[in-house]
Amino acid sequence: MNFVSTRIITADVKRLVAFYEAATGIKLTLYTEDFAELVTEAGTLAIGSTRTLQLFGGDHVASPAANRTAIIEFRVADVDAEYRRLGEILDGALVQAPTTMPWGNRSLLFRDPDGNLVNFFTPVTAEAIAKFDR
Repeated sequence: MNFVSTRIITADVKRLVAFYEAATGIKLTLYTEDFAELVTEAGTLAIGSTRTLQLFGGDHVASPAANRTAIIEFRVADVDAEYRRLGEILDGALVQAPTTMPWGNRSLLFRDPDGNLVNFFTPVTAEAIAKFDR
């Protein structure tokens, strides 16, 4: 088995596509007005509209902008540089400025326009670096 992707369900695909393109610097592929993907070497972040829920059994299977449990994480080369680069994107969205966590990552936590938590992190301790460089 191989973990491949995470999908966010949203009422506004274009808004999330624009946000993630600005935040990551990665161009998303917009397959239809209802579905886009941000592809990285490690996996894919998919963005689906609420209309796609009909393909999975109806509106009751997921609720847009209601996540309060998952954090979408991106490893970046320099989290402090990303913090400076993101500037206006973080206005009103910042949860935590870059902070070194007990497990050895330096993390920047913010919310996307739907309220999903996003973590940009850089491993900074020898153990964390070794973990992610395997």
